[in-house]
Parts: sequence; C-alpha cells; structure tokens
Amino acid sequence: MLLTGYTIMSDIEYRKLSEAEIKNELDKLDGWKVVSGKLSRTLKFENFIQAFSFMTKVALEAEKMNHHPEWFNVYDRLDINLVTHDLKGISTYDIKLARTINQLYLR
Repeated sequence: MLLTGYTIMSDIEYRKLSEAEIKNELDKLDGWKVVSGKLSRTLKFENFIQAFSFMTKVALEAEKMNHHPEWFNVYDRLDINLVTHDLKGISTYDIKLARTINQLYLR
C-alpha cells in the first residue's frame, strides 16, 4: 500500500492505457464509452436526491483512490467523465473508478 497524505492507495499500477487496452476494458464496462479522450457515462435516477446521494457515495470512493471524476448533474441525470490529467489519457485508475461506479450504481 502507498500512503499519500491521509489517503491509502491500492497496489494497482498507475499508468496510461493503450488504445487496445482501453477497447479491451470497455468491453467489460457496461454503459461506458470513450468521448473526447475520456471514459464517459450518463446515469439516470428517479430524482435529484438519489442522484446527489449517489454522487456522495462515488466521492467517498474516489477520495480513497485520490482519483476524482469530472461530472455534471442536472436534477435526475449525472454525466461522468474519467481521465487522468497528469498522464494525458485514460489510465488504470480510470478503469478502476469506472468499475466502482458501476458497482455502486447496481446497488
């Protein structure tokens, strides 16, 4: 484990993925696609409270990873984009966070 500030990072390798690796991972990630070089997904909820509650759950997981989504919320819709700015592309952390988001959404 790597300790960064107060955040414990997992042992997952932190690196930019190739186009082939991204395509392979996308085949395993329901609802995600690449838009403008970022992993992208739109989620729908019954209302604003459910959308905001979901964002809070994701925020807690993202903070544990020290890897944060770009997102936009309007009422019952949440648009999420994942990209690793310092690597200038989609990374292993984006895939891990996308998987976590999918797991949280299914609950």
